Amino acid sequence: MHQFPPRLDSPVAFAMARTMLEGFNRHYRLFRQVSAAAKERFERADWAGQQAAQRERIAFYDQRVDEGAERLQKELDAGSQPMEVWQQAKLHFIGLLINHHQPELAETFFNSVTTKILRREHFNNEFLFVRPAVSTEYIENEEPAAKPTFRVYYPHTHAALHGCLRRAIENFQLALPFEDLDRDVGQVLEAVRKRFGSDVRLRANFQIQMLDSLFFRNKGAYAVGKVINGFAEFPLALPILHNERGQLYIDTVLLCEDDMLLLFSFARAYFMVDMEIPSAYVQFLRSLMPRKPRAELYNALGLAKQGKTLFYRDFLYHLRHSSDQFIVAPGIKGMVMVVFTLPSFPFVFKVIKDFYPPQKDTTRDKIKGKYLLVKQHDRVGRMAETLEYSNVAFPRARFSPELIQEIETYCPSQLEYDGDTIIIRHCYIERRMIPLNIYLQEADDAQLEAAVIEYGNAIKDMVAANIFPGDMLWKNFGITRHGKVVFYDYDEIEYITDCNFRRVPPARCEEDEMAAEPWYAVGPHDVFPETFGQFLLGNPKVRAVFMKHHADLLDPVFWQEHQSRIREGHLYDVFTYEASRRFPRPLDAPAHSHPITMETPS
Repeated sequence: MHQFPPRLDSPVAFAMARTMLEGFNRHYRLFRQVSAAAKERFERADWAGQQAAQRERIAFYDQRVDEGAERLQKELDAGSQPMEVWQQAKLHFIGLLINHHQPELAETFFNSVTTKILRREHFNNEFLFVRPAVSTEYIENEEPAAKPTFRVYYPHTHAALHGCLRRAIENFQLALPFEDLDRDVGQVLEAVRKRFGSDVRLRANFQIQMLDSLFFRNKGAYAVGKVINGFAEFPLALPILHNERGQLYIDTVLLCEDDMLLLFSFARAYFMVDMEIPSAYVQFLRSLMPRKPRAELYNALGLAKQGKTLFYRDFLYHLRHSSDQFIVAPGIKGMVMVVFTLPSFPFVFKVIKDFYPPQKDTTRDKIKGKYLLVKQHDRVGRMAETLEYSNVAFPRARFSPELIQEIETYCPSQLEYDGDTIIIRHCYIERRMIPLNIYLQEADDAQLEAAVIEYGNAIKDMVAANIFPGDMLWKNFGITRHGKVVFYDYDEIEYITDCNFRRVPPARCEEDEMAAEPWYAVGPHDVFPETFGQFLLGNPKVRAVFMKHHADLLDPVFWQEHQSRIREGHLYDVFTYEASRRFPRPLDAPAHSHPITMETPS
């Protein structure tokens, strides 16, 4: 227990706190630098550089944590300090966060460094931030030259709307000219009028609020804001793209919460956005998407460790206010993972098995490498975000006997008992979806058709991102509440450019065709698209829909052509909105039409 008032008489404790804050400040400074540079990369159309920066930024956090732990050990012998010194270090740290602009991120960094140094039995509320200690409400940068989190525009008449919105776009100060900004702004306002009516009265409080920094991902920049009119509020997001002559244009306008949920989906790559006060951005985005957990918004902004922290707090809170048991997840069991879930909590927990059947030539390290590949890759709305945790504690009484037996049988190395607690040494956590094989069994004809079309679109979008899913069985895909098909089983994924797509050689004789094993040599990276139908199209209704819309997936030429374009450096566009939402451009043919498929939200 703490003394009251607490003692703060250890100079070592203060030095530890200051060292950790210096480590965090260095981390966030570097994080902001690479995020802010996204604007220049966008202006140069340096898409490869944007992708490389995205991958590098993901590694920043762990690098800074390692540096911080090493410095604390080397300079202050932190691991040997008594627990009282660690308690004081936490209290000093809280004091140092007064007027800090990223206190919630700094607290998480403190936890990461502390748990890196100390043993698990010492992790407790006295010197970890299990709950936030410093509020993030109403944080402001008081420096005279500081930019606000968002800018507000007040067009008092319908006639003033055009100039007001044009000024909002120009204030982002993009270095490239627009193809025709007046045309684009006019199309935005026309779309707004169609949605809300041309005779809408502008109330006294009518305003447009735009976040001050653009959001960069893939080959697009997004201006994100909202419109307030009386008691009505609605989102306003404008995707800005390059044309074939190095000019810019606004591609469409996104105007509802579902649009925003798809834009900030858990199945998409992180945005690059320059934020002085990230909590203010999260608060603004939550006003547009009140159903979106704060954890997922921090993830979407590239602050994945903070997302993990908030997710775990939400999880502990849910455990305290629920009583159901963890069970083996329904559906076909996987060959490399034990998957379990808590029915009242919309996520699944995946633990790598200790051994695999002969057809799975893999290892634990290889599987972890596949999940890391997905984390660092553009997930194009088709690959679920995974949260990776070590040494997760669960109440033993909440595990069903069947689940305990499953883990003891298939992954005993990942299981540890500590009194009334079960420790899972390593696991992945993903948003729970309905497995596509189960969905298809229960779907009516219209639902089946839509799901099969979406399944093919999902594969084609992954192809656009240079990802071959490997195991394309229906059970490895899920369907979201928006009707989106998302892939979630990553142990066999490969880069498209690493695969060798081949035709099946003709059989030499009738015995070849009847043989259980192929009559032709198969290399480790060989893929035969013509054989996919044997495993996917046993249901006649499924087969009819698939062959109507996605028969090209069974032709190696489809894969080879896209493989060649990727190797040539072509980066495909994949958007969160359907093609019909895009504004017409009367000049040349659009340079950013999707070469494979457009995503179609429900």
